[in-house]
Amino acid sequence: MAEVIGVRFKNVGKVYYFDPDGNQVPKGGRVIVETARGIECGECTMKNRTVDDDKIVKPLKKVVRVATPEDVARVEKNRQKEKEAFEVCEKKIAKFGLDMKLIDVEYTFDGSKILFYFTADGRVDFRELVKDLASVFRTRIELRQIGVRDESKMLGGLGVCGKPFCCSTFLGEFQPVSIKMAKEQGLSLNPSKISGTCGRLMCCLKFEQKGYEDFGKITPKPGSWVRTPDGDGVVTEANVITGKLKVNIHSDSDVRQPPQPYHRDQVTQIPRPNRDDLPPRPAAAPDSRRERPSASPRPERAPAPGAPRSEVPRSGHSRGGRNRRGKNTGRPGGQQPGKKPQ
Repeated sequence: MAEVIGVRFKNVGKVYYFDPDGNQVPKGGRVIVETARGIECGECTMKNRTVDDDKIVKPLKKVVRVATPEDVARVEKNRQKEKEAFEVCEKKIAKFGLDMKLIDVEYTFDGSKILFYFTADGRVDFRELVKDLASVFRTRIELRQIGVRDESKMLGGLGVCGKPFCCSTFLGEFQPVSIKMAKEQGLSLNPSKISGTCGRLMCCLKFEQKGYEDFGKITPKPGSWVRTPDGDGVVTEANVITGKLKVNIHSDSDVRQPPQPYHRDQVTQIPRPNRDDLPPRPAAAPDSRRERPSASPRPERAPAPGAPRSEVPRSGHSRGGRNRRGKNTGRPGGQQPGKKPQ
């Protein structure tokens, strides 16, 4: 167990633990700490608290001091310098014709380093740009390529719900999101409807998943049997969040009833009954559609006037009453129709 405080360096960033070194830092107060990038000024988001050792990343660094008014003024001065550095870097990017988009600029507290965040479709050779920026600002320059999710988090904006981005308001770090979460939450699997402005799956799918899992444990699933005030039945629809169900009640009535609405608090899930215990299902209504009348046979075509009538079927025979083998298949005795025997 160790006493720590939580410090955040950006408006919506990851929270890091530091040793308060005997200081009682209030929530929202600023402190000066030593990080891997050097001396930084951060905001205390979690006041003094004791946590387990397995939650601490060793070594635990100490707080240098509580920020003074001079320290706060220095931070504000760095913010003004960041705006100037942003404009200078954009001009340099256009000068070298680099295919990159500048997103943000960050000064360290002591001014020993300037970080430029940018996005690009691929690798960018910015060595000449770094040399040019170093000659202008006379300090260490670092260019860091970020992804589209980090870009949305830094720039901010409004999502499809009409509210500010979750990543730029309260999400400290990104969590993996899968299409399976959208399926379990009953959402449309159309990528355009479940993707954020960044083009990736919306972050809200992740932090809402826990609620769907908790409510799903107490909500009967479609196809399960429940006992309602009106009898036993099968769940046909279920809304996990609102708890509303539609149950098809099994009864002895000959008339089929539509599924009835219930709340999950009104029903009790029961095992599936045996087939012999189920009431007989109502018979389907007779088909009222008229049967098509059977097709009447076609009348035989009348022979042409004056033409001799043959009693032999026409199918499969050639002219002259002979079949394909050359045998005479006319009247008995080989007589041709219309001729008298000699």
